Amino acid sequence: MKNNIVFIVLDDMGFSDLGCYGSEIKTPNIDRLAQNGLSYNNFHVTPLCSPTRASLLTGRNHHSVGMGVLANFDLGPDVPNSRGKIKSSAGTLAEILKENDFSTYAVGKWHLTPIYEETPAGPFDNWPLGKGFERFYGFLDACSDQYTPTLVYDNHNVEPPKKTDYHLSEDLVDHGIKFISDHVSIFPDKPFFMNLAFGAQHYPHQVSQSYIDMYKGTYAKGWDQIREERLERQKLLGIVPQDTVLAERNPGVKEWDKLTSDEKRLFERFQETYAGFLTHTDEQIGRFVDFLEAIGQLDNTMIVFLSDNGASQEGEFDGILEPDSYYNGIPTTAEKMFDRIDEIGGPNAHPNYPRGWAQASNTPFKYYKQTTFDGGIHVPLIYHFPNRIKDIGSVRNQFHHVIDITPTVLDLAGISAPKEIKGVKQMPLHGKSMQYTFDNPKVQTIRETQYFLMGAQRAIWHDGWKATSFHTKGTPFEDDRWELYNTIEDFSQSNNLAEWFPEKLNELKEIWFVEAEKYDALPIIDKTIELFSYVSPDDRVRNRTEFTYYPNMGYTLAMPSILNRSYKIKVPIDCLSKESKGVLIAHGSPNSGYTMYIQNNRIYYEYNYVGTVYKIESNLEIPVGKSTIRFEFEKTGQFQGKGSLFIDDHHVGEVDMPRTLPFLISMEGLSVGRDAYLPVSKNYTDRGDFAFTGNIQKIEFILQND
Repeated sequence: MKNNIVFIVLDDMGFSDLGCYGSEIKTPNIDRLAQNGLSYNNFHVTPLCSPTRASLLTGRNHHSVGMGVLANFDLGPDVPNSRGKIKSSAGTLAEILKENDFSTYAVGKWHLTPIYEETPAGPFDNWPLGKGFERFYGFLDACSDQYTPTLVYDNHNVEPPKKTDYHLSEDLVDHGIKFISDHVSIFPDKPFFMNLAFGAQHYPHQVSQSYIDMYKGTYAKGWDQIREERLERQKLLGIVPQDTVLAERNPGVKEWDKLTSDEKRLFERFQETYAGFLTHTDEQIGRFVDFLEAIGQLDNTMIVFLSDNGASQEGEFDGILEPDSYYNGIPTTAEKMFDRIDEIGGPNAHPNYPRGWAQASNTPFKYYKQTTFDGGIHVPLIYHFPNRIKDIGSVRNQFHHVIDITPTVLDLAGISAPKEIKGVKQMPLHGKSMQYTFDNPKVQTIRETQYFLMGAQRAIWHDGWKATSFHTKGTPFEDDRWELYNTIEDFSQSNNLAEWFPEKLNELKEIWFVEAEKYDALPIIDKTIELFSYVSPDDRVRNRTEFTYYPNMGYTLAMPSILNRSYKIKVPIDCLSKESKGVLIAHGSPNSGYTMYIQNNRIYYEYNYVGTVYKIESNLEIPVGKSTIRFEFEKTGQFQGKGSLFIDDHHVGEVDMPRTLPFLISMEGLSVGRDAYLPVSKNYTDRGDFAFTGNIQKIEFILQND
């Protein structure tokens, strides 16, 4: 019987968050995988999710396969290393295994499809089924609400189950179990590959109150003491060397003892929720592993568990309740959030914890996700494979990278990487099999070098030394400040040796450029959140100023950009009676976005600027019969303007909009004739999707290039 393969991927979880990596958070099921497998303490990924997932599934460096940054950003043919999709010349592990008589399944987060392809009409080439998976259930983009997710089943959108106790992580495992149950029932001798990728621990951190209550009082001691306690447990577990010291507190993170009482209580609630969320996730992993054991498939299944990057800095220093504030560069404060403390973890907030807790998550390292310091790239890795691994419960310290996992799978399966897939010549694998580490804990790593680049942040690891740059956006790259560490003697990278060994630093910088050129990482992209405002390079989208959407069109994330420009939205409708009501168009969520709807015989327009709502209520009633509703936005300055509402040609209301969103309307998509998922307006939160009871002819967007 051939062996099965299962990847379990968590999102934005730091090096120290698991019990088996030193945490106080309860993760008994993941700990059991470590106790009966191997834990790696020198494993690295990229600093962001899409690039790591591309490397995981292809065994190649992320720039080489076209995923230089997030799948949200296709920078066009002039920047081939950042197209937001995996090149066909870099076939995925699913494609390779499928050709070798494996069944292939993906459940959970994907985030390897360009935004302009996330439409109900495709194209589907870069959806999971277009990349070698035979079944898929999950979500395509970076994150999803845990209570009301935007779900995809195979190649079409589906609505989440309508039940009060619904949670996405539970639903994902239910479908993972179903896929495998179907498989082993029909093809008991055929191996399977499953990529089980949770939305957890990415924001929104959402879990029921009982899990939050498990940790009440645990974090009153604060992040400084939690870091110290985790480091001591890491030493006892052998996860870090005995002489490891904590990296300095990250810039901007306050000492816990200097916080106000309200700040402490708010920040505790953020971390209580995160911890409860992780314990809940661990329980779902336990259900899946128990299922494999119950059907007799655990011993002959290699489970690979990892996080896609370090803990997130996107909660800023005070935490956030709405992520769209971060993506639009809008600051938040603890004082403004304290009154909503009880909403953290529930359906009405999309929280992410403060950076102090993110650094605690990344103990003993400094910095976070998005950076090439080890806080962004140094994560847990566990191999569990009873039929192969005999030195169970031990720790391996060989340096490895996420590109090494696919070569390991192929090595264990006795499968050679194909020269061609579907007639397309394949680039060679960049990673090296890790199977040599399974039997000998003291064997030297076979890796010599690994480059890192995210945006304009750079790093290089070579023969035990690591050089890391710190770039300030908009400044010349030659002015970057570099730090140098001997990672063999300084596990937490706390002793910067750049001043003492300038020749070694220069050597590593030269190696970085060689590796960057070798793996198509150049040019360096000096952009971050402003990329969210980037218009698709697809000519079918880029050159259009008019878009028309029709009733019954499915939910879509591919929408015309109304950012910082004048535009019109026209909606010809037919109200069948004075009781006609409902949403005409909605784009966004309660956090940010816009909506047009009819209620009480009036037309309403609302634009939510991350909590500040600009609203128009028509001063005329909607006539029975046919009419045309029109909203016009006139840009009067950078990211500001005036909104006007019309019924036919009658001006029925206006509102000044002194601030509009600069980079991102919402992480949620567009719905026609209803508000499909999270309601944009509080005026209809208790009405389900508030579908329009009349008839909509079409929705027209007319854009101006100001």
